[in-house]
Amino acid sequence: MTKSDHEFADNLDVFGGAVPSKPTRFGLGTVTEPAREIPVFTETDVLVVGGGPAGTAAAVAAARLGAGVILAERYNHLGGLATGGLVIWIDRMTDWSGHQVIQGIGGELMERLPADAILGPDKQDWGSREPELVAQWKPRHSAFHDVVQYAPMIDPEWLKLESLKAAREAGVELLLHTWIAAPIVEDGQVRGAILESKQGRMAVRASVVVDSTGDGDMFSRSGEAHEGDIDEENIHHCANTAFLWAGCDTDRWFRFQREEPEAFREMTKRGRETLRNFIMPMAGWRNDVVVFMGPRFSGYDVTDIDDLTAVELRSREAMLELWRFYRENAPGFEEAWVMLTAPQLGARHSRRLVGAARMTAEEWRVGRVYRDEVGVSPSLGPNFPAVSVPYGALLPARVDNLLVAGRHISSDAQTHTFMREIPQCWMTGHAAGVAAGVAADRGTVPRDLDPAELQSALRRQGAYLRPEAELAAAE
Repeated sequence: MTKSDHEFADNLDVFGGAVPSKPTRFGLGTVTEPAREIPVFTETDVLVVGGGPAGTAAAVAAARLGAGVILAERYNHLGGLATGGLVIWIDRMTDWSGHQVIQGIGGELMERLPADAILGPDKQDWGSREPELVAQWKPRHSAFHDVVQYAPMIDPEWLKLESLKAAREAGVELLLHTWIAAPIVEDGQVRGAILESKQGRMAVRASVVVDSTGDGDMFSRSGEAHEGDIDEENIHHCANTAFLWAGCDTDRWFRFQREEPEAFREMTKRGRETLRNFIMPMAGWRNDVVVFMGPRFSGYDVTDIDDLTAVELRSREAMLELWRFYRENAPGFEEAWVMLTAPQLGARHSRRLVGAARMTAEEWRVGRVYRDEVGVSPSLGPNFPAVSVPYGALLPARVDNLLVAGRHISSDAQTHTFMREIPQCWMTGHAAGVAAGVAADRGTVPRDLDPAELQSALRRQGAYLRPEAELAAAE
């Protein structure tokens, strides 16, 4: 998003340093890069680009079908924003009756976590409306609309480990510290990608490619259309770098809120009046850890390096202000210390695919079920039915041999607000991985697959879908 030099300067007035003006970008002519041949590093059945929740699930799912799979990831870990981004609150995986609708590989990863690396309601309490249970879990963001939900806090380091273990156990070949430079497109079909690493540029040829970059790097560079409209009234287009504090006492913090409500209101009022970006912490997976998934900053384009840099600087400035304020004013935070700032910036939105099908609020609000359903998402509220996710939303409109999974699938802005969450990324990644594995085995393009075959394979891998008869009767 274009900003004036004045706005840019305001955004970079951090840490008491000098305020630069926005540098001149582009418009300075061109240079010529000499033509060169890119060596083919290897060949594979399925190439997954991006190892966040969607990419991890896609790679594991395809490999479990017997496909040769390479997973390329730019960081040193898997899990994306759930791990490196410190989005350690795993949003709802249950519907409003307490039934777990996001299962499969995402559900398995949660089950693999040791007991001291996950904190959330017991399974028998999911869907409960018991006031005492709701009161217990609401401050920990595991109860919504007075319904207890499966929405736990997790230890990001353990999720990194279990994601890596799941991939290695399935036979996935990992290429960490590796960026995508460009897709390989031949005759309207994606045939792999050119990757960049410390070894330089190299090509990987693949029968099928999964774009799980989060920003649609593969599909956009393949010539596919995308959209980026946002709802200005919500947070889902904002960006920030999250951070963890240790040395806290969250039980004491919650007692302060319950037992001294007037003092708590005064403290929060003082925070809003004295800090530029006052927000509340979220209790972590253990009593002495909290996470701040903000402050959230709007008006930035997370595909623009100047904007990415500005968000990093503003986030750290806000963190220091919050840290000083909480240590001085908030019971339970007197000994708090900065444990970690997220290695990955918290990007919620950039490009969304204009795909073969498009998820829209108009359709899920009335409970439309798709015949090519490949997943089910919890809805935004008890008044809405669980949301059917169509296979067509994972398919580009034109280019073949490419599948899209994660927050950039084809949807409108309102649908994106929940389809971007970690569980939904696991779910669409699982579907894309199964489709990629089946297509590679059949020697066909993903758009020609029979949805019933995909649904059968997904069910065998533990994914939740509606009953076959209901899908057969759908539109």
